[in-house]
Amino acid sequence: MNQSFATARVIAMLATLSGTCHRLCAEDWTQFRGAAGQGISAATGLPVEWGPEKNVAWKLAIPGEGWSSPVVQDGRIYLTAAVPADGESEDRSLQLICLDGDDGAVIWSREIFQQDGESSPRIHTKNSHASPTPVIHDGYVYVHFGHQGTSCVDLDGKVIWKAKAVEYRPVHGNGGSPVVVEDLLVFSTDGAKEQKLNALNRHTGELVWQTKRDIERPKKFAFCTPLVINVDGQPQVVSPGAGMVGGYDPADGKEIWRVEYDGYSVVPRPVFGHGLVFLSSGFDSPTAMAIRPTGKGNVTETHVAWTQKRGAPHSPSMLLVGDELYMISDRGVATCADAKTGEIHWQERLGGRYSASPIYADGKIYCLSEEGVGI
Repeated sequence: MNQSFATARVIAMLATLSGTCHRLCAEDWTQFRGAAGQGISAATGLPVEWGPEKNVAWKLAIPGEGWSSPVVQDGRIYLTAAVPADGESEDRSLQLICLDGDDGAVIWSREIFQQDGESSPRIHTKNSHASPTPVIHDGYVYVHFGHQGTSCVDLDGKVIWKAKAVEYRPVHGNGGSPVVVEDLLVFSTDGAKEQKLNALNRHTGELVWQTKRDIERPKKFAFCTPLVINVDGQPQVVSPGAGMVGGYDPADGKEIWRVEYDGYSVVPRPVFGHGLVFLSSGFDSPTAMAIRPTGKGNVTETHVAWTQKRGAPHSPSMLLVGDELYMISDRGVATCADAKTGEIHWQERLGGRYSASPIYADGKIYCLSEEGVGI
C-alpha cells in the first residue's frame, strides 16, 4: 500500500530527469517521501516533459515486484523487490538492491528473507510483497517487510542484523514503512486482530517497546507510515490507524493524545506544519483533517482545527506547500485548500487513478498516475 515511483518489473529512473544524476542525487532522499518525510524536494532545473526517449537518462528491468519507493544517498539508489523463487512456486526471495545512480548498474543485491508462499497471507491487487520503503540513516539501510521481518544492512550490502521481533497477521499484505527516531526504528503493525506501534533498537533489532491501540472497529487494519514531529521542544511519533490517530512518546511508546474518526485501511502519511497535523482517515469515505498536537488524552472534541471531505484521498499522501494543502484523490481529482482553515481554493480533475503521492520540487507539483502518466 506504500506509494512509489518504482512499479512492477521495470523502473524508469525519472529521478535523473535533469540530465545528470549528480544534480538531483546531491539531495539525499533517505526515507518514504524524502528526508523530512513530507514530499518536498530542493532539486532545481527539472523538466516538465518526459517520455520513453525524452528526458530519461536510463531504464533498468528489476526482477520480481516491488511497490517500495527508491531511496537515494550519495548517488546510490536502494530499493526492495520480491523475486519469485521459480515459475511455479509462490515462494519469494525478499531482496534489497543497490544501484548506481549514474547508469543504473547493479552494485549489489542481497536476499534479506525467504518468504514461504504457502503460509504467506494473500495480498491486495494494488499491493506487493515488497511495499514498505527502506530508510537510510547513519551509514545503514533499514529494510522492513512487515510480518516477514526487519533488517539492518550497511551501505556495502553486509547484513548487520535480522529480526522477526513483531509477529502479526496482516490484511491485504504489508505497507507501512519504518521511521528512525534517535536509536529506535518505529513502525506500525495494524493487522487483522491486533493493532500496534512498535520500536526496535536500530543497532540490534531487539524490541524496545510495543503499544497496543485500544480501539474497537469492525475493520481494524491500516498501512500508515508514522511521522516524527516536534511539539514544544519534545518529539512525538504521529501514527494513524483504523479509527484513530495518536501522538506517542518515542521514549516509551506511551500515547500522549488521540483523535478518533471513522475509517480503516489508512494509507496516507501525515504532514505537519503551522502547528497542525494533516491527515486523511482512510476507507470507506475519507475525511481530511487538521489536528493541533498539543493536547493530552482523547482530544477529538477539542483539538481538531477543521475537517473536509471534498477531495480527501484514500491512498496518496498530502502535500503542504506554504499556506496551501494539496490533495489528490484516488480518482484523480486535485484539491488545493487553505492549510489553516480547510477552505477549498480550487479543484481540478487530472484524469487517471492515483496511489502515488505528489512531490513538490522547483516550484512545481509532480504527480504520477497508476497508468504511468506524469503530470
